[in-house]
Amino acid sequence: MDAYIAGAVFLLTYALIISEKINRTVVALMGGMMVIFLGILEQEKAIEMIDFNTLGLLTGMMIIVGITRKTGVFEFLAIKSAKWAEGDPWRLMTALALITAVGSALLDNVTTVLLIVPVTFSITEELEINPIPFLVTEILASNIGGTATLIGDPPNIMIGSQTHLGFMDFLVNLAPVAIVVYLLTVFALKFIYGKRLHVKDELKQKVMGFDELSAIKDWLLLKKCLFVLGLTIIGFILHQFIHMESATIALGGGVLLMLLTRIDPEKVLHQVEWPVIFFFIGLFILVGGLEETGIIHGLAEKSLEITGGEMLSTSMIILWLSAIASAFVDNIPFVATMIPLLHTMSELGGLGNIDPLWWSLALGACLGGNGTLIGASANVIVAGMAEGHKYPISFVGFMKVAFPLMIMSIIVSTGYVYLRYFVLV
Repeated sequence: MDAYIAGAVFLLTYALIISEKINRTVVALMGGMMVIFLGILEQEKAIEMIDFNTLGLLTGMMIIVGITRKTGVFEFLAIKSAKWAEGDPWRLMTALALITAVGSALLDNVTTVLLIVPVTFSITEELEINPIPFLVTEILASNIGGTATLIGDPPNIMIGSQTHLGFMDFLVNLAPVAIVVYLLTVFALKFIYGKRLHVKDELKQKVMGFDELSAIKDWLLLKKCLFVLGLTIIGFILHQFIHMESATIALGGGVLLMLLTRIDPEKVLHQVEWPVIFFFIGLFILVGGLEETGIIHGLAEKSLEITGGEMLSTSMIILWLSAIASAFVDNIPFVATMIPLLHTMSELGGLGNIDPLWWSLALGACLGGNGTLIGASANVIVAGMAEGHKYPISFVGFMKVAFPLMIMSIIVSTGYVYLRYFVLV
């Protein structure tokens, strides 16, 4: 009976998240509380289900980025890009896309779009051009860039936290295909948007007169932030060798930066996106209910029956299922459900090394998030900011551009997974 109740609560919560009628954090917490109130999980067991490594990593990086934001370095990069492009809209779009992709890989994609999009509006306003092509490009670049590293996208953070895979594992296995997908996507966008973007010469000259150095508000703070960010990234690279969890590295970096800058901790902690943190908490408890009642175990058994425990077919099913599902539902709850499922499949099927399955899940979830406006958190945030600036991005309009490009990225990923893990081994 508990399994039916847990399944019903999960499906209802999922449906409400997809509908976006109620704030998703409230919905996830409601689902988690229902699991406890209905006796599916005791409170102590529910707390055990929360992955504090994921929460710590997110919180630490939010603190670092929140302080770094005060320096104006992101505005500096955007203005520098506009001047490098000499006001040419296509060159500017590619420059902003590159900053977004690299920023998403080194920080995280949600934070990066929050920093880049306001600057994009400022520059496109000066150039008197429609910002929507720039915003769509930045959404796609943020999810592709976030695919490349452990810290770039919440699904990767969750996978890294629940497996033996570290920062360098993600970089070595996912960055190559992410770079290829990024280049192909930008090339395709040239044909989609290239002819639509025109700017008057006098406006180009106006942009060339911008002073990027004036965007830096505090040089000393910037040096401290870059120092700590560099140390933190080195820590991520070495965390497997020094036997420290990624959350410890991120929180350590956040605490060190607060110590060095002596900014009021209350102001710093206001920069943390607490709704995101509590969304994860509710989600972990919700999925814990599925594990406790045996639903995850049953799904794993059925999956093994379909694939026969054969690694290649299992990898391909996970890759494509993750991509299509993540396009239409937020990829975070999907991955939260898939992680224990893959662990159980491995135990039941005696699959041995299941790393190809993890990489298939990461690629499908992160790149699949580009399929629609609700596929990933970064998409929803950019769409909300665009609507606030009176440039709404329509669901269908975005999907016409993004969904075919997402399918292209999964086809590339299919070839990559097949060659790298099943041919060149």
